[in-house]
Amino acid sequence: MQDQRVLVTGGAGFIGSNLANRLAEDNDVVVVDDCYLGTPENLDDGVAFYDRSVLDDDLPTDVDVVFHLAALSSYAMHEEEPRRGARVNVEGFVNVVDQARQDGCDTVVYASTSSIYGSRTEPSPEDMDVAVNTGYEASKLARERYAEYFSNHYGMSLSGLRFFSVYQGYGGAEEHKGEYANVIAQFADDIVNGESPVLYGDGTQTRDFTHVSDIVSGIELAAEHRLDGVYNVGTGERYSFNEVVDLLNAELGTNVEAEYVENPIPESVYVHDTCADYSKLNAATGWEPAIDFETGIELVCSPY
Repeated sequence: MQDQRVLVTGGAGFIGSNLANRLAEDNDVVVVDDCYLGTPENLDDGVAFYDRSVLDDDLPTDVDVVFHLAALSSYAMHEEEPRRGARVNVEGFVNVVDQARQDGCDTVVYASTSSIYGSRTEPSPEDMDVAVNTGYEASKLARERYAEYFSNHYGMSLSGLRFFSVYQGYGGAEEHKGEYANVIAQFADDIVNGESPVLYGDGTQTRDFTHVSDIVSGIELAAEHRLDGVYNVGTGERYSFNEVVDLLNAELGTNVEAEYVENPIPESVYVHDTCADYSKLNAATGWEPAIDFETGIELVCSPY
C-alpha cells in the first residue's frame, strides 16, 4: 500500500503497532487505542495516535482503509467481564465500521480468530463447520456475521482474518501484553531468567505459531486486494509446547526444564491443537509465510 490514509484500531497493541509502523513507511497512518493492552511507546514517530475507545463517537474514520484490530483478546478477559467483551468486540466493531461507511470508506480488514475451529490436528479450511464455546469466540464470530451484513447491504469490502497463534517475543511490541503474550514469548523470558516455563497438562498441545511479520503482510495484502469474506492466516504447520521449550533451550544454550500444572481452562472449551489451511488467502493474494519456525525462534531469542 502507498499514499493511503488508514486507520488502525488497537494500533498501539502488539499486532496493531507492528502493522501501523509498517504502513507508516508509505502511508498516512492514524491509530486509535484505549491503552488497555497497548501503549503509544510501541509506535514510531510518524504515526498519529489518539487515546480513544472504539465505542466513542466521532472516530477518525475519514480514511481509505480501516484495519480493525481492537479487541478484548483472550478467553480470560471475556469470562471475567462478558458484557464488556461483547461491547468492545461486537458493538465496537459495528461502531467503527458504520462510522467508516458514513465517512465514505468501503474497505475494512478486521481480526477474527482461529479458535472457532476448535481442536484440530489437520489444517482447518474456512468453509468447515465452526462452533463457539467461549465468549471470546462468540464475539469474533459475531464480527464475521456483521461484516457479512455490511458487505451484502452496503456493498463494502470486509475481510475477516482468522489469525493463528501470533508471536514475536519480548524484544518487540509483544512485551507490553505480559501475561497475555504468546507462550513462546513467555517461555523464552522464563528460560532466560532461569525460571521453569509453566505448561498446562502434559505439554503435548500444539499451535500453528505464526510470526507477526507474516500476519502484517497478510493484513496488508487483504486490503490491497479488497478481499471480502474470511481468510486464514497461518503457516500450515504445528508445534507442541514441549517442542517450543526444547527449541528455545537449544537456541539460548540453556537447559531449563518445564513445570507441568493442571490446566485451569476447562477441557470442554480448551483448544488443544490448531493448524491453518491458508490456501484461500494464497489463491487470492499470493500470500505465504516467510518466517519458518526455526527462524522465528531465533528472532525471539536474538534480543537476549
